[in-house]
Amino acid sequence: MKKIILLFLLTFIGCTSNEPKEFSEKALQDMLIGLDSSKLTFREVLMDHKGKKILIDVWASWCKDCVTGVSEIKKLQKEFPEVAYVFLSVDFSKPSWKRFITKHNLVGDHYNLPKGMNSGDFVDFINLGWIPRYIVVDEKGGIQLFNATKASDKRIVTALKNKI
Repeated sequence: MKKIILLFLLTFIGCTSNEPKEFSEKALQDMLIGLDSSKLTFREVLMDHKGKKILIDVWASWCKDCVTGVSEIKKLQKEFPEVAYVFLSVDFSKPSWKRFITKHNLVGDHYNLPKGMNSGDFVDFINLGWIPRYIVVDEKGGIQLFNATKASDKRIVTALKNKI
């Protein structure tokens, strides 16, 4: 019985320690498209918010869970106005992406991942298999929370409160 418990603990610890603490160079170099059709790298987006905590929301206009998460994100924005909110859409349809932002009055920085949710260096790095996906980046650019799939996840609030 002790061996089974030890094996379980080692497996659990091994699984939780695999979350990266910083973005790979390839992910940082991945190209994003701005609302104004400008092109910039993920690194440039992070540098725009250097010294600030960042909540990244990876989403799509067709995603029911993403729509549900909007109200929670707005609550977080009220509670943590000092945080930078970066929305990364995996929509292929630019008009649908932009309509969603306007319809839901999403306040923050908006970019599109032009290769969608199944391809691209950033998507590969975060192993995107489900949206929405929330990532918290600390003030030094390190990954504080890597994998939350609900905006109501208590770990998001904990990560936003934590100071480095």
